[in-house]
Amino acid sequence: MISDVRLLTGKAELAQAARTFRTAMVGLPPLGPIDDALIDRLFEPDRTWGAFDGETLVGTTDSYSGRIAVPGGAWLPQAAVTHVGVLPTHTRRGAATALFKAQLRAAREQGEAAATLRASDARIYGNFGYAIANTSVSLEVDTQRARLRAGLTYTDKIRLIDSDDAWAIQARIYADQPVSRAGVITRSAYWWDFQALRQAHSGTPNYVAVHGDNGSETGFVRYHPVGLDSWFTSSERTIVVDDIVAYSPAAYVALVAHLLAVDLPHRIVFWSRPADDLLPWLFEDFRSVRVSAARDETWLRLLDAEKALTARSYAGQGSVVLEVSDAILPENATRLRLSPEGAERTNLSAAVVTDVAAVSAAYLGGVKWWQLAQTGRLGDFDRAAVETLDTLFTAPALPHSGTMF
Repeated sequence: MISDVRLLTGKAELAQAARTFRTAMVGLPPLGPIDDALIDRLFEPDRTWGAFDGETLVGTTDSYSGRIAVPGGAWLPQAAVTHVGVLPTHTRRGAATALFKAQLRAAREQGEAAATLRASDARIYGNFGYAIANTSVSLEVDTQRARLRAGLTYTDKIRLIDSDDAWAIQARIYADQPVSRAGVITRSAYWWDFQALRQAHSGTPNYVAVHGDNGSETGFVRYHPVGLDSWFTSSERTIVVDDIVAYSPAAYVALVAHLLAVDLPHRIVFWSRPADDLLPWLFEDFRSVRVSAARDETWLRLLDAEKALTARSYAGQGSVVLEVSDAILPENATRLRLSPEGAERTNLSAAVVTDVAAVSAAYLGGVKWWQLAQTGRLGDFDRAAVETLDTLFTAPALPHSGTMF
């Protein structure tokens, strides 16, 4: 029986939250001693919630404050939700529901218009208004076949930097990059600290190359090898790209060219790329790149639908009156007229009436309104209005984040 849900503030409670989460996840590697220094690196203050059975912490969730890029290039304040876990002794008892209700309401009250997460279990989060907003793909390059196309323009301003000292440079490059796609999120110091912590505990070599002049870099790539036990004798040597950021197509090509210049690997795995990534089009042989996996990436939940729909841009012509309902946050319900001029509150009759999960799915432009309509995810709707919504929500590139948290 869940007796209490509240914010966790003391170091001892936060340490227990970290242990509770990792116990719930079962398969995560150990972090080592969870001391006060580690707590300061992992938890943003006043954002961790705990569910209690009496005096025992049985479930937890926390988030990081930040922003997400939306169609049109604006930034929307968001909560990046993570570390969601309930002990196996207390699942199906309402702990997750109580935690999410408290977290979502608090985030909205703090002015955050959206919440995003990466789901370990796709069956859970739709119950709380979240929806899949985009797909990420893994791309594998066969280095024995891959040859860059003639005529590609790029420079060779690439240099390797010491991976242990590279975090601050990567953070600066990432923060300064132009917004190229909806779905990109800001990365807090907590995120970067956790990447450094994971790398320190991995026991795996890690390499970082940057593009551009010292102090004015325009991209970086971080990568590591896998299969170290048989590296020297293997015929399937593989390097995995953990992170790649490029300010321009030319910078992207230069970073890819650097990876190809690493002589030993037979495969290069780009584990999280947009579904419309340039990579296959860079090579003479398109089939030297294959999609090895496709997975849901951003789970999005609008907390302030009016603020969010006003922040993004709209394409094409025409207008639609959209009514949004929200069972968990009734104050989030709204009715808006959407047009290329923007979104505005209206009392006109709605042509499409649906819940916040459906609007969250379509919000970034990665899911089509006709897909939602044909799979029964819309309530009352006019077919012509659905077609107009798809035009209004069109974006030049598919949304993608590229940030796991």
